[in-house]
Amino acid sequence: MRVLVVEDEMKVANALREGLEGEKFEVIVERTGEGAFFRVNTESFDVILLDLTLPGRDGLEILQALRQRGVKAPVLVLTARDSLQDRVTGLDAGADDYLIKPFAFAELLARIRALVRRGRVAETPRLLVGDLEMDLVTRKVTRNAQPVELTVREFELLEYLLRYHGQVVSRETLARDVWKETARTTPLDNVIDVHIARLRRKVDLDQSIKLIHTVRGVGFMLREGEP
Repeated sequence: MRVLVVEDEMKVANALREGLEGEKFEVIVERTGEGAFFRVNTESFDVILLDLTLPGRDGLEILQALRQRGVKAPVLVLTARDSLQDRVTGLDAGADDYLIKPFAFAELLARIRALVRRGRVAETPRLLVGDLEMDLVTRKVTRNAQPVELTVREFELLEYLLRYHGQVVSRETLARDVWKETARTTPLDNVIDVHIARLRRKVDLDQSIKLIHTVRGVGFMLREGEP
């Protein structure tokens, strides 16, 4: 499970990293709101731990911007702001839960696990963008009501793009999350590009609206119309 910790106090960030890695989480730390915003738009996370008091853009601004971009990862706000109005403001901005500093690490773990369970229960068996639909139960894909025949890898790749539609997905992220390759000495860029090209032919060929786009120098994005 990947966790993004957005915390500018290094002592707190390091404590969270150490504790979560001890629980077998993969932990990424960002110290600024801008860094977190870029990271979430290029990588996928199961949970985001977000401090509200950050240098530059504060946590609420970042949270609102992420939700406006369609980022659905659960966000647990960590903050010393403990008034009722602060909590209401954070939840209205798109937070899924709120934890007041200082907190017990055991409670943090319980909150994280609850958020992940909630997300899995709410997960839809269908993914839909425009006229492209994927049924996760039957593993059937259609575009404009016509079947799209995919290999197992193409299905996994398209599923990932659908889950993060509207967001740029890097080749590095696809290598890690779709191919499950984390220890290769050479990148999978060429392999990924070939699969994207095949997928684009099957999904977008002869369609007036293209869904799979290359974002030059960054990665790929699935959305209706040009990114």
